[in-house]
Amino acid sequence: MTEQIQVVGAAILDSLERPARMLVARRTAPEQFAGLWEFPGGKVEDGEECEAALHRELREELGVRVSLGAELPAAAPAGWRLNERASMRVWQAEVTDGEPRPLEDHDELRWVGLADRQAVLDLPWIPADFPIVQALLDALSPQVLHAPTP
Repeated sequence: MTEQIQVVGAAILDSLERPARMLVARRTAPEQFAGLWEFPGGKVEDGEECEAALHRELREELGVRVSLGAELPAAAPAGWRLNERASMRVWQAEVTDGEPRPLEDHDELRWVGLADRQAVLDLPWIPADFPIVQALLDALSPQVLHAPTP
């Protein structure tokens, strides 16, 4: 049996307390995911804690430091199933240092408004990320409804 790959991702929000926008990243590779949107993040290395891996990945991919908020609950302890070999744990996060730039694995970053749920869902997401996006929007709904309009 092949060992499971642990992946971590961040739902980067403009504010953990009163989120109005989320940063999404468009993949450049592999070919089947090029042009699709995702949560930035990546694989956890051997011996690395998930949260440390997420901080490392966000520095490498976007050039930012973040404060982590709540983890988005998944059905399994390993997180959201991506495929037969990988699962992803996803945390809410807020940028604390740096301006996000597509440094690695992405060609575009975009802040999307959370108040228009359908516009967020209509983005061409990596298929495995789509149910995570839906769950995140459900979890954020009470906060977004009370957030000031940007």
